[in-house]
Amino acid sequence: MENEIRQQIDVLQSEILAALAAAADPAALEAVRVKYFAKSGLITPLMEKVGQAPKELRPVLGKLVNQFKAVVQPALDERKNALQAAAESAGVDETLPGRPVAVGTLHPIYAVRDRAIEIFRRLGFTLADGPDVETEYYNFDALNTPAEHPARNEQDTFYLANQELGLAAGGRAGGRLLLRTQTSPVQIRVLEKSTPPIRIIAPGRCYRRDEIDATHGIAFHQMEGLVVAEGVTLAEMKGTLELFFRELLGNDLKFRFRPHFFPFTEPSFEVDAARPGNQVKGRDWLEISGCGMVHPKVLSNAGIDPEKYTGFAFGFGIERIAMMVHQVNDLRFLTENDVRFLRQLSPAV
Repeated sequence: MENEIRQQIDVLQSEILAALAAAADPAALEAVRVKYFAKSGLITPLMEKVGQAPKELRPVLGKLVNQFKAVVQPALDERKNALQAAAESAGVDETLPGRPVAVGTLHPIYAVRDRAIEIFRRLGFTLADGPDVETEYYNFDALNTPAEHPARNEQDTFYLANQELGLAAGGRAGGRLLLRTQTSPVQIRVLEKSTPPIRIIAPGRCYRRDEIDATHGIAFHQMEGLVVAEGVTLAEMKGTLELFFRELLGNDLKFRFRPHFFPFTEPSFEVDAARPGNQVKGRDWLEISGCGMVHPKVLSNAGIDPEKYTGFAFGFGIERIAMMVHQVNDLRFLTENDVRFLRQLSPAV
């Protein structure tokens, strides 16, 4: 009986392999599968015969059956895959030119941000980061902003519910949670954890309840800078900013530093810039940065000795810089997501 079943297995295996090789399309292959592999196919009676064999023969016959299955089943799968691949490639003209794939690129705002980071890195600055959701302590108190300051009014700042979010950012708690109005809180977080000399920039998104117009938005990108060391002077601040902006915007750029007030710097300045042919709302001069020498109270709040160390800080809106880079007179053009317009400023590479 063993020899008989062995012979039947050999014959059936050869027959199946030949039928699979001859199947020229999926329909023919399906016919082979039904004839041999289906429940009513020719393999089933053979399996039943093995099951009816004497107990002493079943181990040997079972081994033969397993070897048989290990040959015919993979052969069926392989033929099925081959016919499927052939069907998918049918009708493809390999001589036709390929279809171009659209390649994305950075948004103009982020392209300007990365260019600014590159310049500051060459000037010895390192990157720092902080959370978008801040506490009043980091956003106002540690920056010497008094309780009655207009920026702390709910008409100017987006406050959040503490019980809903919790203080996930780490650091000191204090007051309500809010969406940061500037990246200046990063200065305090760095000063608390670092020892001078410090030379950092902190790019990030900020949020204010501003009227939306050609130069303002409720969400915008800002880059903050901080230098703290022994003997830092106002001249170093002025030279750093002029070098940076001329490197970014061109040597034909004109500057003016206007005295201003910021609670976290003293003295403080607004920086205006003008470039031929680049007007915003009919004006030649565009405010591009605020800056000043770090207020001694800010250093003291962070545990830095203001008698030993001095420093300067600055901040600017990246959208306004992008307006000058691309000579756009309304920042809303950069945020309305008109791809036709954005492609002109940041073409795909």
